[in-house]
Amino acid sequence: MAKKILTVDDSASIRQMVSFTLKGAGYEVIEAPDGNAGLARAQTGPVDLVLTDQNMPGMDGLTLIKSLRRLPAYGATPILMLTTESSDEMKALGRAAGATGWLVKPFDPQKLVDVVKRLVG
Repeated sequence: MAKKILTVDDSASIRQMVSFTLKGAGYEVIEAPDGNAGLARAQTGPVDLVLTDQNMPGMDGLTLIKSLRRLPAYGATPILMLTTESSDEMKALGRAAGATGWLVKPFDPQKLVDVVKRLVG
């Protein structure tokens, strides 16, 4: 059975690119346009990995990660930040919130697939 990946980004083009890349590698992809929708979707059933942007309206990526980490089903789920933010300070905040890893946009599709494979198989 295909691993489920939740991608949360307010940019439709980024969601499409991530979805296309991961579906091409055999994953099932669920999309959400912002942190609030991502959190709601995550609560309807577990996913194997969450990929989230940082800067989104409503709920940003760090808040989403903290909210997911408070849910028993997401205590150990890999969560990757996919964002234009690349400062050490933001990465430290991401780690503190519970992010598993960090990818900077624009992303390399092969690198994204490699990281996801390493985390969920």
